[in-house]
Amino acid sequence: MATNKKKLLITQSMSKVGWDLFKERGDIEPVQFPNTITTGDFRALLATHAPVNGVALGVTPFGDAEIAASREMLVVARIGVGYDAVDVPALTKKKIPLMVAGSANSPSVAEQAMFMMMTLAKRGAELNAMVQANEWSKRMSAVPVDLFGKTVLIVGFGRIGTRSAKRCQAMEMKVLVFDPYKPAADIKAAGCEAVTDLDAGLPRADFVTVHCPKTPETVGMFNAARLARMKPTAYLVNTARGGIIDEPALHAALSTGKLAGAGLDVYEKEPVQPDNPLLKLSNVISAPHMAGVTKESLDRMGLQTAKNILSALDGKPIRENVINQEVLD
Repeated sequence: MATNKKKLLITQSMSKVGWDLFKERGDIEPVQFPNTITTGDFRALLATHAPVNGVALGVTPFGDAEIAASREMLVVARIGVGYDAVDVPALTKKKIPLMVAGSANSPSVAEQAMFMMMTLAKRGAELNAMVQANEWSKRMSAVPVDLFGKTVLIVGFGRIGTRSAKRCQAMEMKVLVFDPYKPAADIKAAGCEAVTDLDAGLPRADFVTVHCPKTPETVGMFNAARLARMKPTAYLVNTARGGIIDEPALHAALSTGKLAGAGLDVYEKEPVQPDNPLLKLSNVISAPHMAGVTKESLDRMGLQTAKNILSALDGKPIRENVINQEVLD
């Protein structure tokens, strides 16, 4: 029997509040798939359930082959804000909007960036290890520093960068911002100083926190030359995407005393390989790409993703959450 229901493939990480929104609709048929599905299996799943009209993705890649397998794709949504695994030009060519979760996880990422800055400054991992190893007498070998009065350079002043700035200002830090796509007046209005030249800003910073998307322009942004411009007492935090920082160059800087420490939520290859030399350094703290994942953000992202998909299927996509807005014109 023919059905008018729109079929959706939804990744397993979709929260209950998102699923509940789909269940309220009698014209939607959502099908769950595992977060860890391989690219080949995902394409096969799309073909099996075709026509598929919408997908909610975690980290699963999506491009021409997936569009072809789905046959009638109308909207692609990310449960999150990063979309480097999605072929945006392929979607645009087919007039398919790519939608992200807006500001749903930005408070969580900003908090994680601040947590990593504080953990590095206060030598949290090292001091905890001393206590556990009954090496109390060594505590003066890892004297912490204050965030108070220090200068932080925020790279990227979008939803997350602006929230990070507020948290740094609450710690009474001087906030510099590098974002060539934001008017200097907007940065100044937020109580920050606009830096138009990243190379000139780096030597001024005690902390650098990365909040820009991964694009051809930003891949390798923090290479050996850029890292060499930073203070040897400075800390670098990346809660954005792996690949923005050149990992071998970072390891060289950290292991030779040219950089004080780094906080990495993301790596170029994920899951990060156990033999990655950065994992052997005591001045590196890591997390498994979890900055945007909290109990609260999962609910916010799931609900927003469901709203995004339904808005597109109803012919009224939430414009501010569409990446390739040219498909709306």
